[in-house]
Amino acid sequence: MHEKATGMILSYHPVIPGDVNRLCAGREPDEEDRRWMQRAAAILLPQGCSESLYRMAVRHCRHVFPNYRMRFLYPGKIGDIRLFRALGLPHPVSHVFHSVKHCPASFWNDLRYPVVLKSAYGGEGSLVFKVESAQEVCKPLTIFEGMERSGFGGFVVQPFVENDGRDLRVVVIGGTVISYWKVQRDPTNFLHNTSRGAVIDGKSDPDMQEEGRAWVRFLCRRTGINLAGLDLLFPDRTLHPGPPPLFLEINYYFGRKGLGGSERFYALLEREARAWLQALGLFDAQPPPTDGNKATRSSP
Repeated sequence: MHEKATGMILSYHPVIPGDVNRLCAGREPDEEDRRWMQRAAAILLPQGCSESLYRMAVRHCRHVFPNYRMRFLYPGKIGDIRLFRALGLPHPVSHVFHSVKHCPASFWNDLRYPVVLKSAYGGEGSLVFKVESAQEVCKPLTIFEGMERSGFGGFVVQPFVENDGRDLRVVVIGGTVISYWKVQRDPTNFLHNTSRGAVIDGKSDPDMQEEGRAWVRFLCRRTGINLAGLDLLFPDRTLHPGPPPLFLEINYYFGRKGLGGSERFYALLEREARAWLQALGLFDAQPPPTDGNKATRSSP
């Protein structure tokens, strides 16, 4: 990156350089950060960005990448559901509770099982439970109560959606949209996370993948989200022909295995940051694509 007459690029990203480079990991932004932000024409933020850093950045600079407005306006899995509802997007029927005590005991007797319980926090399949009866909810609720005492309260209850043992991860990096299946080979495991034994499949059912990417592009156009991994579930179409994919959650910090690893992820991210700066007139030229992978680039 380099400074032009039009302004200075300030980067808080540890890998992507700017004209001025700062780190804010493990600390709150201070007055020196504020002074640099006030001088910046554009600011680049890390994935591990705190809400305080993001709020200060957008307060003092018009151009901030990535756009984390939805991340902090609709936090956690409960926030995801609120956002899907606000946009009218297809998603599993969801009951949200901000604490265990706000969920009446009678609620569990009226459900049709199995259901899935998800903590409002956690990722890669952690703190997600499939329960077959009202008698089985005690263990996850005890865990959720412990989370509340640590300041991470709230959970979501959804019906278990019959599917073909996979979900679709759609990754948005600037204008690049990449999709791949996370396929669980163990029929006894309902989770589709690679950390839980799922494997990556980037080739199967390209038409369904394009359908999922189209839904994600729609969400991005409505929200401005430009760095996230979104999970979509296709209901078993042998049982219900033709229903749309269901949005499950938005991951602003996501695994990179399906992208080819961290090195390729950072190459794509830097390319997209440069393209974003170029569109603002703050960067002279965009470098050639990082490789020949079929990542599709579009304007979300």
